[in-house]
Amino acid sequence: MPASLKQDPLWEFAVYPKAILLYDLAWEDCERLMKDLRGRAIAQQLIRSAGSICANIEEGFGRGYGKEYAYFLRISVGSARETRGWYYRGRKLLPKDVLQHRIGLLDEIVAMLIPNIQRQKKWGK
Repeated sequence: MPASLKQDPLWEFAVYPKAILLYDLAWEDCERLMKDLRGRAIAQQLIRSAGSICANIEEGFGRGYGKEYAYFLRISVGSARETRGWYYRGRKLLPKDVLQHRIGLLDEIVAMLIPNIQRQKKWGK
C-alpha cells in the first residue's frame, strides 16, 4: 500500500480500507473465475462492481460532507450489494470458505456505510 494512500484522511474512514481489501480479493478471485468460460462474464461484472465501491467512496469523500457525499455513499452501497450478488452467482466456481468470507466482508461494508449515509444527510440539511 503506497504511503500517500495510507496518509490520506480517507484511510481513517474505517470502511475504505475494507473496500480496498475487498477489491484486491476480488482481483484474485477473478483469476479463478476466468479459468471457466461461464465464470468470465461473472468476473467482468464482479471486478467492475467491486471497484465501484472504492471509487464512489473516494469521489464522495473528495466532495466534502453533506448530501452529495451521502449520494456517493449510496452508490457504494448499491455496488456492494451488486458485488455480493455476483459472488453468489459465481458460487459454483469458488471455494465455499472464500465465498463466505467475501459475502461476510461485503455485509460489513454495507453495514458500515448505511449509518454514514444517514449522518451525511443530517449534515447536509
